[in-house]
Amino acid sequence: MVDKQAASCISNLDLAPQGQEKISWVQNFMPVLKKIAQGFRQEKPFAGKKIAVCLHLEAKTAYLALVLQDGGADVTVVASNPLSTQDDVVAALVKQGIRAFARHGATQEEYQRHHRRVLDLKPDLIIDDGGDLISLLHREYPQLLPVILGGCEETTTGIMRLRAMEKAGVLQIPVISVNDALMKHLFDNRYGTGQSVWDGINGTTNLLVAGKWVVVAGYGWCGKGVAMRAKGLGAKVIVTEVDPVRANEALLDGFEVMPMREAAALGQVFITVTGNKNVIRQEHFQLMTDGVLLANAGHFDVEICKPDLQKLAKARRVIKPNIEEFVLFDGRKLFLLGEGRLVNLAAGNGHPAEIMDLSFALQALSLAYLVKNTGKLQAGVLAVPEELDCQVACLRLEALACAIDQLTDEQQSYLNAWSL
Repeated sequence: MVDKQAASCISNLDLAPQGQEKISWVQNFMPVLKKIAQGFRQEKPFAGKKIAVCLHLEAKTAYLALVLQDGGADVTVVASNPLSTQDDVVAALVKQGIRAFARHGATQEEYQRHHRRVLDLKPDLIIDDGGDLISLLHREYPQLLPVILGGCEETTTGIMRLRAMEKAGVLQIPVISVNDALMKHLFDNRYGTGQSVWDGINGTTNLLVAGKWVVVAGYGWCGKGVAMRAKGLGAKVIVTEVDPVRANEALLDGFEVMPMREAAALGQVFITVTGNKNVIRQEHFQLMTDGVLLANAGHFDVEICKPDLQKLAKARRVIKPNIEEFVLFDGRKLFLLGEGRLVNLAAGNGHPAEIMDLSFALQALSLAYLVKNTGKLQAGVLAVPEELDCQVACLRLEALACAIDQLTDEQQSYLNAWSL
């Protein structure tokens, strides 16, 4: 038998007890995943399968890994972001027989080495967040592609990368776009991001939001959530966009809309949620007022151009955890939160448990779908089957003891008729 503790690369195994407390806490609020785990323990859909889980390694993710283990899988976890890893949670997983390669604050070289070690284990299935693991698989481990059953992608940025791979003709495995499922993006991206971003900012800065000008770059589902919660906290909200449809939507939702070059002079808190690079850059920093807070809620730390910020600064220092002060040559101070990484995870605990219950339920069911349909699925980006989306929605209502109406036979016939 493989000694998974010895095979793992983590910070400190002695932290496991407090990590287990965190996992036990979130389990109380993840009833959908708990119900799925009961079925997995009986059916063992992943018996004999190795699953690589590349996600933000905190308590909700840990529970997903344990549910997959209940389904018979040999599970290995690796970080999708070095600053979101919670070392005590990772230690608790290792104690429970799950292999792990991750530590908080890992260097870029360590981060990449951990990903390679996961692929060296030749997984059958992959859960990815941001596309790093699947991209590495195609670049450096092409010999594994014929035997990998498929994967699932968690976030918008990862789907963008996968679609680029698909368009270029290099994506060689089926990958289910969990991010695009209704029970994911309507709730996780909007309500999860909306709350957790402000949890991270407020918990880190301990500053007032009400009355401030908040600039939200990007009005996708995540941006909608961030803007909605900013408004609820009493902020005056500006949205910047490149999509004319989304810009019109932001206007009708009651927000100011303008280019970043105009918003830069007004904003007091900036939050990027675009999935693109250099959204806030030198020309914008030069217009900002003293004391501005800069935060990113996109997957990679490229939306706020850190090289430009460093070039404009005569001095920089970390003044408290997750707050770095940049003193510009004219004396203005700009404050970067969480190193420009995902502020809700780098400086917070991520989405609420009840939200991740839905997203991770979709992940678990989508992996089981890949196994059940081995050899039947085309390579490329695939939608979550509608029946899985509906299953998660029904399980959530059941957990809440919430009943809904059912169509009568007459109503069903009426909706299916073309001649009324």
